[in-house]
Amino acid sequence: MADRLTQLQDCINQQAEHFCNSIGILQQFAPPSKFPNFDRTGSQTPQQQSQEDYVQLFTTLIARCAKDIDTLIESLPSEESSTELQLQALHTLELENQEAAERLDAIVRRGQNLLENIQEALSDIAQAQLDMQHLSKTSNNFNPSVTMNIRRE
Repeated sequence: MADRLTQLQDCINQQAEHFCNSIGILQQFAPPSKFPNFDRTGSQTPQQQSQEDYVQLFTTLIARCAKDIDTLIESLPSEESSTELQLQALHTLELENQEAAERLDAIVRRGQNLLENIQEALSDIAQAQLDMQHLSKTSNNFNPSVTMNIRRE
């Protein structure tokens, strides 16, 4: 992608091209002028409709290109932005970046602690489920009819 100065130069070249083309259209379709003591016949009159179309086309192109040029000029850095100001802005950005990095580190540490707590809780739940399954298997192995026979005797 081109830098702003190159874009501006391209836009100015395009504007010059629009001006040149519009002058060429004016020369092509302009009605001839009458000079005194000079009589010349056989000239053709241009079509009024195509002339109006060209006027609309070139006014739109020239206005749009002028707006683009203004936008590009406004986006250029101002003369007020000296090297010192740029360095100061970079320093400020570096400080903000360091603060953001410290906050991110704290958030990551808290996230890791939460992850460890969740993993411990899941491990406890899994162990409790295994213990429950073991107890239910043991209680299913216990035959109630044998206990009843023992009590009856």
